[in-house]
Amino acid sequence: MNRAAAVEVHHRVDGPDGAPPLLLSNSLGSALAMWEPQADALSDRSRVIRYDHRGHGDSPVSPGPYGIEDLGADALALLDRLGVSDAHVCGLSLGGLVAMWIATRAPERVRTVTLCCTTAWFGPPDPWLERAAIVRAAGTDAVADTVVGRWFTPAFAAGHPDVIARMRAMIANTPSEGYANCCGVVAGTDLRPDLGSIRAPTLVIAGAQDPAVTPAVAADLAAAIPGARLEVIDPAAHLANVERPDVVTGLILEQLNRATPEEEP
Repeated sequence: MNRAAAVEVHHRVDGPDGAPPLLLSNSLGSALAMWEPQADALSDRSRVIRYDHRGHGDSPVSPGPYGIEDLGADALALLDRLGVSDAHVCGLSLGGLVAMWIATRAPERVRTVTLCCTTAWFGPPDPWLERAAIVRAAGTDAVADTVVGRWFTPAFAAGHPDVIARMRAMIANTPSEGYANCCGVVAGTDLRPDLGSIRAPTLVIAGAQDPAVTPAVAADLAAAIPGARLEVIDPAAHLANVERPDVVTGLILEQLNRATPEEEP
């Protein structure tokens, strides 16, 4: 497989060294702390690998433009540096695109796939390119309120102002050029033609109130992947793992149990 030049991304590993590895890949505009609600429970039985996409969190802001092959190469290079030959892979939104890319381009590296609030094609590129232009002109703070407003249901936001403030700060602290370049990844990626080649057991998780990836879109994704199953969480919007942490954690743990016996230590 031809691989793009990888960036050495910032990462964190939790859990026993000998446990089955689980790679968690983040949404656009978030850092590895996005998975904090899942980290403790998942690391009890897995070697949990969290990381920041290039241009996000504490990872380098490499020159753009970026493509999905760049983000995928970063994830595979991280696994290589950690000595991980294959892993369970879970991604949310942009991270789901990365998970699908790995599952189709390097299937031997994937045990199971969990796709949260994501799709193989996020629609026409213009809205994403417009958002990139806004961020380049005015910074990520200029889009933070709009983005965080789509991440959570209104009822959750009203009842958890501390979470909303923390997630908004995560968006606003994302480097503008890194965010804009990853908007370009979303704008330029269409993995729909490749979904039929995914052979790893796949779970698709959707939020019933997600404005970015509706349950109908998630159902189409699940239908295109052989043997995939769909779970819709109600209520939940786009960052379902934060809004409904216990439910999402339980579904991920259930998915990890789908590994065949020879994949377990």
